[in-house]
Amino acid sequence: MTIGIGRRKFVAGLGGAIAWPLAARAQQQAMPVVGFLADGTPEGFAPWVAAFKRGLSDTGFIEGQNVAIVFRWARGNYDLLPTLAGGLVHQQVSAIVTLSSEKVTRAAKEATSTIPIVATMAGDPVKRGLVASINHPGGNLTVVSLFTSSSNALVAKRVEIMHEVVPKIATFGCLVDANILDYDDQLNDTQSAAQAFGLKLAIARVGQDSELEAAFASLVRDGAGALLETGPVLFENRELVVALAARASVPMLYAWRAVS
Repeated sequence: MTIGIGRRKFVAGLGGAIAWPLAARAQQQAMPVVGFLADGTPEGFAPWVAAFKRGLSDTGFIEGQNVAIVFRWARGNYDLLPTLAGGLVHQQVSAIVTLSSEKVTRAAKEATSTIPIVATMAGDPVKRGLVASINHPGGNLTVVSLFTSSSNALVAKRVEIMHEVVPKIATFGCLVDANILDYDDQLNDTQSAAQAFGLKLAIARVGQDSELEAAFASLVRDGAGALLETGPVLFENRELVVALAARASVPMLYAWRAVS
């Protein structure tokens, strides 16, 4: 998976990745069923649900004709994930797709050791203990990763890009979704990249929607001249994040290009 891929194209790739377990289960069921588990809302992920369905269609699986999709949305309530994942297992779906944070993938992994799972992840799935290796993951979990290496290379690259765009700033601000389990790794890489350019790093963690505006304001007060962001909470509230950056006249680099 290349670094420059768009989010919708990336998620469309999940449709192709899920095709192999569907083909196997299709021989056992008249209509195989895909369980789709995500931590956000159907409204927030609508473009990528459409991309996923397109990816399925490209491999010959069309919703309502020869495959069914059951959606389960945590809507930002991560405590619901084990129950939602367990419900998909109880329903005996043919395969499970997980979208967004590592917590979603772990909920599915803990719910079943037999149903095939295809997951997205921004970090290193081997380092995080989700799979044995990239080429031979083992078990029932396959991870479609954004990275071709075992490090958060894009994190440092984002700092480099912002430094080139806004070279006079002394402090970077970083909005981090506290629900991302590997955010310490990402922050370490961000800190190292900032230090390489002689920059300070101000960090604000956001665990839920209600904390976003206060976290943003704290970075502005700390003198952050440019901001980075990452995580499902920020993605779900991307319109608010963009508005806050515009209101404060602070340059911001976003993890994803969101297209309506």
